[in-house]
Amino acid sequence: MIEAAIAKVTGFLRNTYDGLQRDAAYPVPAFRITVNGSDIAQLISPRLMSLQLTDNRGLEADQLDLTLSDHDGLLVIPPRGAVVRLWLGWSDTGLVDKGSYIVDETEHSGAPDVLSIRARSADLRKGLKTKRERSWSATTLGEVLGDIAQGNGLTSAISGALDGLPIPQLDQANESDANLLTRLGEDFDAVATVKAGCLVCMPAGGGKTASGLDLPHITLTRADGDQHRFLQADRDSYDGVRAYYYDVNSAKKQEAIAGGGENLKDLRHTYSDRQSALRAARAELNRLQRGAATLSYTLAKGRPDLIPELTYTLQGVKSEIDEIIWYGGNVQHSLTADAGYTMSLELESKLPEDTIEGLLENGVREKVKYTGVIAFYRDKEIPGEKMVTIGDQTKLKRLQRVYASKKNAQKAVRREWRRMSENSDK
Repeated sequence: MIEAAIAKVTGFLRNTYDGLQRDAAYPVPAFRITVNGSDIAQLISPRLMSLQLTDNRGLEADQLDLTLSDHDGLLVIPPRGAVVRLWLGWSDTGLVDKGSYIVDETEHSGAPDVLSIRARSADLRKGLKTKRERSWSATTLGEVLGDIAQGNGLTSAISGALDGLPIPQLDQANESDANLLTRLGEDFDAVATVKAGCLVCMPAGGGKTASGLDLPHITLTRADGDQHRFLQADRDSYDGVRAYYYDVNSAKKQEAIAGGGENLKDLRHTYSDRQSALRAARAELNRLQRGAATLSYTLAKGRPDLIPELTYTLQGVKSEIDEIIWYGGNVQHSLTADAGYTMSLELESKLPEDTIEGLLENGVREKVKYTGVIAFYRDKEIPGEKMVTIGDQTKLKRLQRVYASKKNAQKAVRREWRRMSENSDK
């Protein structure tokens, strides 16, 4: 009898060991979900039809969608306002905390009976949506963001590159704090978001934390990808951006231009001073240049560690894709019974860290005659961006992409220099 008990225990241990070996050899998607602190992963695992998590850049709320089979009618519809917390990962590498979400939509349909649950990030469900009336004068971006954070019970982490930027006048008229933060992000080309009770603001496209440290740089190969879609728009569709403002000594509307050339994009908003107008024009020009090349990339095996704002290098996809650095936007994680754990990335071309172009004043616009070309590239061994040039250094044309290597940057400047030379001969 004792021998039988020992054999039973030994068999159980052997089966457990064999199961762990199988998980290590063939990793399987893993997740953990709690609702109001209660772990329900084992309950819903056999019922899970799909799980989708969209991690958005900026102040757009992150969204969690769950679709569960209720074939036996035993599922309980969770109340709106319930707090759902999610961990995602793989059996061989463990789980990554993906944050907390508040249930705000539930739907039950059939037959067959299905329960759908939609939850949005908890941080953006508070007073940020409340409309307010206030104004600031002779202040800085850091002070404004600090006031917004304090008014919503948040801490704040503001990039040093943004903290001291001056704001002569700012009015919040029947406007929510969330909308004001979005507006400030557009004017200063910054990303403002709320994560874990902290209002974070950092330059867009930088691939850095609010404290200035580099975020991880990710290298993806052709083998990592399942699908991709590369779109390259006409980079010369807009030569620059024009913003209007009123001079304090004149009632006449003035204009400030970032970039140059004849085809300008006009901003709708009229600013109270020249400095604010120039800053907004520069920010919009940066957004246009980043969006000149975009890439949607689907990973066959999901990576829970990937978040918005990271930078990427692609290898083995296409030379035009591989040669530049990419800046990460929204990230979508998808877990289904049929496809397993996959994910998709929205990427756009990264701009050089120093993106300030020459500014044309008083509405004078003319075609710039460049004498050379400059390009920036990422050096794997040395932090920061390095540059290569060709031609005379008097008036350099800046290529608006960061290249993945010195070789790629050199090839790009030679290509642009040849194109410029051919056009000048015509």
